[in-house]
Amino acid sequence: MSRPEILFPLFADLETLEGVGPKSAKALAGLGVERPKDLLFLLPHSGVDRARRASLREVVPPVTATVEVVVGSHFPPASRGRPYRIMVKDAALEFQLVFFHARGDYLTKLLPTGQRRLVSGKVELFDGVAQMVHPDHVLRPEEADDLPAYEPVYPLVAGVTQKLLAKAAQSALRRAPVLPEWIDGPLKLREGWPDWHVALASVHAPRSAADIAPTAPNRLRLAYDELFAHQLTLALARARSRRGKGQSSCGTGDLQRKVMESLPYLPTGAQVRAVTEIAADMASAQRMNRLLQGDVGSGKTLVAFLALLIAVEAGGQGVMMAPTEILARQHLDSLAPLAQAAGIRLDILTGRDKGAERAAKLAALASGEIAVLVGTHAVFQKDVQFADLRLAVVDEQHRFGVAQRMELGAKGQAADVLVMTATPIPRSLALASYGDMDVSVLDEKPAGRKPVKTALVTTQRIDEVVEHLRRAVAEGRQAYWVCPLVDDSELVDYASAEARFQHLRAALGDRVGLVHGQMPPAEKDAAMARFVAGQTSVLVATTVIEVGVNVPNASIMVIERAEVFGLAQLHQLRGRVGRGAAQSTCLLMYQAPLSESGERRLQILRDTEDGFRIAEEDLAMRGAGDLIGTAQSGLPRFRVADLERQSALMEIAQSDARRLLAEDPALESPRGRAARLLLWLLDQDRAIKLISVG
Repeated sequence: MSRPEILFPLFADLETLEGVGPKSAKALAGLGVERPKDLLFLLPHSGVDRARRASLREVVPPVTATVEVVVGSHFPPASRGRPYRIMVKDAALEFQLVFFHARGDYLTKLLPTGQRRLVSGKVELFDGVAQMVHPDHVLRPEEADDLPAYEPVYPLVAGVTQKLLAKAAQSALRRAPVLPEWIDGPLKLREGWPDWHVALASVHAPRSAADIAPTAPNRLRLAYDELFAHQLTLALARARSRRGKGQSSCGTGDLQRKVMESLPYLPTGAQVRAVTEIAADMASAQRMNRLLQGDVGSGKTLVAFLALLIAVEAGGQGVMMAPTEILARQHLDSLAPLAQAAGIRLDILTGRDKGAERAAKLAALASGEIAVLVGTHAVFQKDVQFADLRLAVVDEQHRFGVAQRMELGAKGQAADVLVMTATPIPRSLALASYGDMDVSVLDEKPAGRKPVKTALVTTQRIDEVVEHLRRAVAEGRQAYWVCPLVDDSELVDYASAEARFQHLRAALGDRVGLVHGQMPPAEKDAAMARFVAGQTSVLVATTVIEVGVNVPNASIMVIERAEVFGLAQLHQLRGRVGRGAAQSTCLLMYQAPLSESGERRLQILRDTEDGFRIAEEDLAMRGAGDLIGTAQSGLPRFRVADLERQSALMEIAQSDARRLLAEDPALESPRGRAARLLLWLLDQDRAIKLISVG
């Protein structure tokens, strides 16, 4: 499918724009601007009030002001390194223009004595005298109209000036064609959004700070376009994967019943609901693509295993993938008793399996003897063949990304996919990352889980904390002690894990273990194993333990320098305790004085254990990119849309995109054709391929 002709001018070379040469075109690439259309979506992030004043008497420095002046005498610098000064007079006040490192001949041409000029720049008081250092604009009175009363400020990169960007953006705007409307009519009316063309012209010519706010209708309209294009792409991918021949896997319930009878507790309502949703998906002829989202300790493992049993009951196999070796082994340990109760063979495959042992496992997998396989991404390797793979469960999705999700789905001819995440994600971000999936949420804690007591202490009281630990260890309790960084660097005064380990060992004896990211994997596993077996009572660790480590006897969590961790991370760490019968405690040690945001973060944690509430707060405080670490989250980078302040738009975009595709799967209606233009405009090439294949 080729690019529509109406968009050609927007996809021309940048150098065809006014004021853009080869050098600036290269510099603009640093802002992600490669075609004229990219300039349309490079929006000003703030503005400067350049409204005309009669005199500087009307303003209070320091402030940006614009006045018309008569140019007076020039005072070149008396010696090198001194500034060049020019006296000027507005309607009521005499003041100085100051230039550093400027050539005199250039300044006499720019500001000839006796002539009138419009000057605009920052006014400051120096020894009680007003002066303007390096005015941003110096114009002849007849050019005054070139200066807008409110000047947009664009993001810059080396080699690009505001002037160049503003000129290029206007030049790109003149090429923007009038396009048919892709937003649903009633929605556009209800929200009071302008047409695309109008919105673009207005965002590049704001009249006040209100026009630049994320809540301005022009901005909301363009943000919605972007989110809608993104959700349309995800909806197309979803429709495509659902069209993909799924296999209907209907469980008999026999194995599930055996497992349920072996449990000492009843599943929560949320677990039962999730299993029902998953079973319905697996039974249908369409491929399942579901996200199982649950807070720390909400019992995702049981739900996942019951889903795997449905695959086995239906005569197939299941696989459960974890991001790391430690987690894969842990899944194996927690699933082993369940597999035993069901009477099926469970095995593990990681990068460590070599030679004959690996060959034997592969053979058992290919013959169907192994019913459920646990593994790391090693199960992606070419020689791993299943007899009949029906379900793939992926743990901690945000470590995998969409591309690998698709690769995994390709392993089984039509394997259903269930993704588990223990990170409660605010709804808007969940839709951005997982909009192509259906979601099940576990929002109840299993009965008998006691809440974790959370307390704040300053680092000054470390001796009391160690004393408290000594008593707890003597009573047979176990504790984690989390340090922020491994290495002693001169720049950061964090107590490194090594140093803390030595300190605690001196105080508590050899019941203290250490695990951190720089250790070889075998040593790490051995240290973890000793802690799990109870040979060590205190485990000093960096954040390698945040995901999924399960030691029911550990009931104390000390987090050192808690103020440097993110909220979601602290919540994950705290979730490592409170898994057994004992009352658990989490001590957040911070270095006083706390910043305002540091204090707010720690208070939120102290006040609530609800991961979803914590995630919403985290999003409000830190922003979307930081929240899930944009680099590895696969979170799309939006140019206009602001996920923190415009999060409500994402839900509308998702339901709108799914509805449009339900009514018009090939995007052939007038609105569907308009939506295709939007996909081209916003580089949604994946979506375009999906339509043309479809």
